[in-house]
Amino acid sequence: MTTIKDSVVLVTGGSRGLGKALVEELYERGAAKVYATARDPRAVTHPDAVPLALEVTDPASVAAVAARTPDVTVLINNAGISLGAHSLLDAPLDDVRREFETNFYGPLLVTRALVSVIERNGGGHLLNVHSVLSWLGIAGSYSATKAALWSQTNSLRLELRPRGIEVTGLHVGYIDTDMTSGIDAPKSDARDVAALALDGVEAGAHEVLADDLTRSVKAGLSGDLAALYPQLAL
Repeated sequence: MTTIKDSVVLVTGGSRGLGKALVEELYERGAAKVYATARDPRAVTHPDAVPLALEVTDPASVAAVAARTPDVTVLINNAGISLGAHSLLDAPLDDVRREFETNFYGPLLVTRALVSVIERNGGGHLLNVHSVLSWLGIAGSYSATKAALWSQTNSLRLELRPRGIEVTGLHVGYIDTDMTSGIDAPKSDARDVAALALDGVEAGAHEVLADDLTRSVKAGLSGDLAALYPQLAL
C-alpha cells in the first residue's frame, strides 16, 4: 500500500490545472518532495515544489529528468493536450499524431524512464490521468488517445505489480481548469479531483472514477452501444 506522507513524487504537467492541484494536495498530505514538471519550469508556482523542464515527447528531455530524480517513489502522468481534432476524417493528421505523441507515448516514455528508479527505491506507485473520454468516442483523436492510455495503464498494471509498483488510473469528466474555460458544462473542482485521486493511490485502487458522469459511462460499457450514443438509436 502506498502512503503519500514522506513519499517523493514526480508530477508531469505540474504547473497548472489538475497538475497544480495535485502538487498542492501532495504537500498537504506530507509528501517529502514533489518534482513538478512543465515545458517552462518557471510556470511552477508552488514554493516547495522542485520545478523541472520536461517535454514528454522528447526522449532526451525525459532521460534528463529521470537522471535528476533518483529518489522518486510515485509517478503521476498528468501532462496532456487537446488540439480539438474532433473529426478523425477531417482533422489535420499532424494534430492527431501530436495528440498521440503527448497523451499516449509521452506517459509511456516517462514511465519507462522512472520504473527502474521507483523499483530501486523499494517500489511505489504509478498514477495515470485518463478521462471519461477513454470510454466515449465523441472527441475524435483525443478520445482515441485516452482509450489507448487506458489500455496502456491496464497492461502496465500487470507488468509492474511483480516489481512492487502499484498502478491507478484516474477517470474524470470536465475539470474547472484553463483547458475547459470555454466549455459550458458541469465541472469538478481540481482540488476535489486531486484529493480523490490520491485517496485512490493510498487505498491501492485500480481505478478512480471521480464524478457521476464517469461512473455512469463506465457502468454503461456493459450495455448496448445505443445507450452511450443515442444517435445510433435513431
